[in-house]
Amino acid sequence: MIGAAALVAACAGTPGVEGGWRAPSLVALQQVCGAQAVDFGPYAGAVYSALFDAYVANRRGRLSHEQFCGFEAGLAQQYAKLGTSGDPQARSQWITFLNDQRATAISWRAAADPTLRAG
Repeated sequence: MIGAAALVAACAGTPGVEGGWRAPSLVALQQVCGAQAVDFGPYAGAVYSALFDAYVANRRGRLSHEQFCGFEAGLAQQYAKLGTSGDPQARSQWITFLNDQRATAISWRAAADPTLRAG
């Protein structure tokens, strides 16, 4: 039970995939670059988290539109290649890739968003 509470607390700073108070939904984030919306299935929450952090960095001038769109396209391509596979090794590679992308996106956001800096 404590683990679940910690997980919820850790995610409190990011709206859900449906968006929220002034935050775009996952579909809206995908449409920023004119991309066809991808259904990321069980990974939608983690993908949204990464895209939202990259979006914040983009909106605050730390990430160009082209970089944001490349980031978004890379997530969609790797999901199609690895995340939808029935092969456990490919799915593991997808999860590793996604976690690396989430770390990259949070570093971009932290550089642009003073609320994420240590204080």
